[in-house]
Amino acid sequence: MKDKKADLAGPGIGNYEDLEKVLPSDYTPLLPPKKRMQAVYEVKNDIETNLCRELGLQMVQVPLIVDRDSGMNDLLDRDGSRTPIGFHISNDYDKHPIDAEVVQAATKWKRFALKQFDCTVGEGICTDMRAVRKNYFLDHDHSCYVDQWDWERVVTADQRTLEFLKEVVRKIWKVIRGAGLHARKLFPELADGKYPDFPEELTFIHAEDLLEKYPDLPRKERETRILQECPAVFIIGIGWKLADGYPHEMRAADYDDWVTETKGADGKVRHGINGDILVWNPVTRRRHELTSMGIRVTKETLKRQLEICGLTHFLKLPYHKMIVNDEIPLSIGGGIGQARTFMYLLRTAHLGEVTVSVWPQILKDICAKKNIHVLE
Repeated sequence: MKDKKADLAGPGIGNYEDLEKVLPSDYTPLLPPKKRMQAVYEVKNDIETNLCRELGLQMVQVPLIVDRDSGMNDLLDRDGSRTPIGFHISNDYDKHPIDAEVVQAATKWKRFALKQFDCTVGEGICTDMRAVRKNYFLDHDHSCYVDQWDWERVVTADQRTLEFLKEVVRKIWKVIRGAGLHARKLFPELADGKYPDFPEELTFIHAEDLLEKYPDLPRKERETRILQECPAVFIIGIGWKLADGYPHEMRAADYDDWVTETKGADGKVRHGINGDILVWNPVTRRRHELTSMGIRVTKETLKRQLEICGLTHFLKLPYHKMIVNDEIPLSIGGGIGQARTFMYLLRTAHLGEVTVSVWPQILKDICAKKNIHVLE
């Protein structure tokens, strides 16, 4: 049996020898760089407009930096291994300094912002979020520079259900797929016969059922197998420890709710009202994650998840106190990776073809040999 524990660290490849093997050797970009940038902004505008319409959202400003002591920054996982970039603001000759951090995602800030912007039930916000994640291995679909549509919407207690989650997921997929079709109309070169159409429907599967289907495979390989059968899936319940003793993936304890019990059509008890949209990328011929999202924790599930993770000291932080004291609303939210989405819809082999970041020379050399030219 393959090592499942090592698989929890994330979906990156891990070394450049393996990256060179998995990048396609028969790749030709469908659009040249200038036209590709035109397509990027057509897709970007289409998604922002339609996501706001479908989910009742409004575009708002979003922070690039947060106060270190606020508890607002996203840890991305539960073990604290992906640390944010911090810096000291000396302000007023160090009389009133601030220790700040560059955001890794706006996941927690968004829930606070729902109150700040006076959002009511059924209303929410969407942001054009920029972040830095310095602990990633830089491969074809991971960059230290991250751009996301981070969104959040107020819900009622009665809407904290699996069915409501699925309803929202279907709307998001409709928006993403629609943006791809929109781009094809404007740029006919994208309708290349060697790539299949974007799937019309998502397949929903719980992480516990996926493990039962492929009990001997680690997470990435389970995802790869299901995507070869169903090219667009939403995996439910990410964070709860499964039957093999491991969660499908590590998920932070203080935003998505991964402990709440649910029941499937078969009557089995499962856990979690969150999940990820993944697609099969026909260019890279690999699994491709587009978005993580979920119904957020209540004060009860926050405490339980922090206890499970040994992080109850977080309850002293301002953000966590707001949840415990019912000072911010119940919500659902997520982050849709912009560059990942552009990469999928515009049929590119590398994030660096649709976004500008820093890349090591070894990666640029490997890509150049395969007709992949990253932007710098």
